[in-house]
Amino acid sequence: VFFLFSVTVSNPVEKVTYLVIFHILFVLFVWTYWKSVFTLPMQPDKKFHMSYADQERLENEERPEVQRQILAEIAGKLPVYTRTGNGGVRFCDRCQLIKPDRCHHCSVCAMCVLKMDHHCPWVNNCIGFSNYKFFLLFLAYSLLYCLYIAATVFKYFIKYWTGELTNGRSKFHILFLLFVAIMFFVSLVFLFGYHCWLVSRNRSTLEAFSAPVFQNGPDKNGFNLGFVKNLQQVFGEEKKLWLLPIASSQGDGHFFPMRASCEARNPLLANEEQWEEDGIDDEPQGSGEASSLAIERET
Repeated sequence: VFFLFSVTVSNPVEKVTYLVIFHILFVLFVWTYWKSVFTLPMQPDKKFHMSYADQERLENEERPEVQRQILAEIAGKLPVYTRTGNGGVRFCDRCQLIKPDRCHHCSVCAMCVLKMDHHCPWVNNCIGFSNYKFFLLFLAYSLLYCLYIAATVFKYFIKYWTGELTNGRSKFHILFLLFVAIMFFVSLVFLFGYHCWLVSRNRSTLEAFSAPVFQNGPDKNGFNLGFVKNLQQVFGEEKKLWLLPIASSQGDGHFFPMRASCEARNPLLANEEQWEEDGIDDEPQGSGEASSLAIERET
């Protein structure tokens, strides 16, 4: 790109303008990529991990109904609202923890990741609560970067075909830059557009394929709070930070606001405020209620 500008742009002001815009986009592109790669996925808090005594009690118990009771007692102390497909407690037997809402086990990272979206081979990292904003910005600035390169090179591509461009060394650079920029631009448009749609609905990639299950059954819009609030869940309330790869997502990744209808029809567990104030429930879960719970096994 530097070589192309130096041999084809004769106007110094135009050349400086091109290079300034190029460097701004390039810095933002590298910055967001760096944050996506080196921001480690967040794991559930210690409160969600089973104690050694509970692990031993669960492993030594062979009766399924008693195992369900044990899990129900542990889950009753936590702000967990989603369930497995059969209505059971979401439990990871690899990490030995009760899964927070929207948390999933990544087989590549070998750990449970808060609000896991997917494991991305582009950045060789798991995309979740801690770096989802950075990943979105990385896609956005990559898209703008490719669009800028294609737009600035296109007019020289026209000159190349009409014979106005006589410098033989720049012809190869023009063809290569235009082809690569357009190729990545097209692929990024679909990927970025898909994730914009997910953000507008407050869903992760995993939730788009498999709707989260609440007490009353699956609900793909269970976390949908409306377009503006959905954006704030990912980018925060400080709009000046939205376009910068600085952590500003709302919450801590363990609890997510839900539609009022979802919360109203979920009497199984105490709400977040009660959990923070009391630490434990006043009364244990009923045996009839616990019998309907099942252990989720990761495979």
